[in-house]
Amino acid sequence: MATEKKEFQTEVQDLLHLMIHSLYSNKEIFLRELISNAADALDKRRFLSLSDAKLLPENTQLKIDLSVNSTNKTLVVEDNGIGMNKEDLVSCLGTIARSGTKHFVQSLKDSDKSSVDLIGQFGVGFYSAFMVANKVEVLSRKAGEETGYLWSSDGTGSYEISDMPKQDVGTKITLYLKDGEDFQEFTTEWGVESIVRKYSEFVSYGIYLHHEPTKNDKGEMETKEPTRLNDKQALWRQSANEIKEEQYKEFYSTVAHEGGEPLAWKHSHAEGSQEFWTLTYIPSKAPFNIWQNDRINGLKLYVKKVFIMDDCKDLLPPWLRFVRGVVDSEDLPLNVSREILQSNKIITTIRKRVIKDVLDKLAEIKSKDREKYEAWWKELGMVLKEGFYMNWEHLDELKKLTLFKSTKSADKFTSLEEYVKNMPADQKEIYYLIGENKDSIAASPILEAYKNKNYEVLLLSDPIDEFMMNSLQEFDGKKFHDVSRGDVDFEKTEEEKKAEEASKTEYKDLCTDLQKTLDATIKEVRVSSRLKDSPCCLVTDEAAMSRHMERMMSAMGQSVTKSKRILEINPNHPICKMLKEKIAKKESLEDWPKALYGQAVLAEGSQLENPGEYVQAINKLLTAQLH
Repeated sequence: MATEKKEFQTEVQDLLHLMIHSLYSNKEIFLRELISNAADALDKRRFLSLSDAKLLPENTQLKIDLSVNSTNKTLVVEDNGIGMNKEDLVSCLGTIARSGTKHFVQSLKDSDKSSVDLIGQFGVGFYSAFMVANKVEVLSRKAGEETGYLWSSDGTGSYEISDMPKQDVGTKITLYLKDGEDFQEFTTEWGVESIVRKYSEFVSYGIYLHHEPTKNDKGEMETKEPTRLNDKQALWRQSANEIKEEQYKEFYSTVAHEGGEPLAWKHSHAEGSQEFWTLTYIPSKAPFNIWQNDRINGLKLYVKKVFIMDDCKDLLPPWLRFVRGVVDSEDLPLNVSREILQSNKIITTIRKRVIKDVLDKLAEIKSKDREKYEAWWKELGMVLKEGFYMNWEHLDELKKLTLFKSTKSADKFTSLEEYVKNMPADQKEIYYLIGENKDSIAASPILEAYKNKNYEVLLLSDPIDEFMMNSLQEFDGKKFHDVSRGDVDFEKTEEEKKAEEASKTEYKDLCTDLQKTLDATIKEVRVSSRLKDSPCCLVTDEAAMSRHMERMMSAMGQSVTKSKRILEINPNHPICKMLKEKIAKKESLEDWPKALYGQAVLAEGSQLENPGEYVQAINKLLTAQLH
């Protein structure tokens, strides 16, 4: 048996060092690569046998066999695929980054026979074996030939190749594993099994783990039957018409790991220039880690049924991070390690499809089962609202999916379509009010004029709402109007306009005196046209940051300069009338300015900066009434 020693045909030392130490972030990837290569070889044999039946005798079971020897620290990956002859071993294993698979695909394209299912594209996956092995041997016999060959290398710059008898067609790769705890799991059956079930569970061909002999109760050595490690079907690759609801729900528990049932799912298959499968689930409950900084997106990425990664952020925007499921691509280009996706049009296409599937499914549920959708909205609506921030592509869909509490829907939700449909004929804008919580907003005196006009006001209390409304500018031609900002912009009769002007003149002196007393905290005091029952309220200048946003920014550690507010007084309220009379009589306002301001702060749900001062003012005013 003649043995030839050959040098690798590239700057192998630098390249192997790169692959062993830098290319892969996870050493266990090597087994995924070897199994993927074995699946390629099986595909090639099956495909070529269609034109040459002798290459695959009847009743041949195409499969992949694995075995470990914990004593000798070896791991064997064997397949009965197409196999390699001497020229193939030199060409494919002796030259780094020249892939037999890639060459094979190109030859098929040249002959217009590109329907075969192949995984490898770069020809370096095999060399990941040297991350864990001091030496690798490849014994192979090509289908249709009688001679076998042995290729071996320690990965340091050269390899040896020799004739070696092999009874069966295919390739047997033996890894002589390195010493150390980092490599110990690869010499155990449980370690190998866990890696296969993680990465290669859905490979089309059977993967069998052959067990080491063990002693039975009688002290005799016996060997168990091989265990198949990939007996599950890739559900997403099956026709949706053939899958039962129970199967979808069972698979959800596999990809979600959160228990419970999904709200809904969408199963899609795209064909054409780009072929891929998606099976996405919308949870009915918020995932436990949805608000954590290290939260994960829920999509698993596969390429030709081989697992690539969890948490594929390129396929989902953050505002859909609750989605769970699988994406499987036939022709997704990856880098040589298959761990980092390249930015390309395929990723963009898949991402658009996933987003569309999810938004369409939510719209369908909202339309067909409103009660079910409202229950889901309570769980995850706040996450979906994040989609309004820095996202202009899907605003129209999100506007139709968003639900609100309002002054007319205390116990239920209203949508923007419903809001606009129910607007009185004289209402020109969509009104909203943002605050700390729904109850305090609903009781705000700012709403009094709107209720009196029978205008519905949306009540927003989620932390994300301030950011959402910066992007939510209009709906169905109607602009959004924050009722806590600026002045009221109702269409008024001539009589109403005259009454307002008269009130401004009549209360001018009171406004001036209140402004002098409260000048440190108040920008302006003016007569209100929005109050009906309350004596006063605080509003924000049109150009200023809202008080709610100021509090949020402060809570996030941001330095915020508080803007002065506007105090509006109700000219028809008995307290304001009494104070106007005091001014006319040249009497002191005493502690009424502090009392009015404190009442306005509390009425909007804010906290007093000096509660003691407010209490003292109220006590003095109450005590005065006793005399």
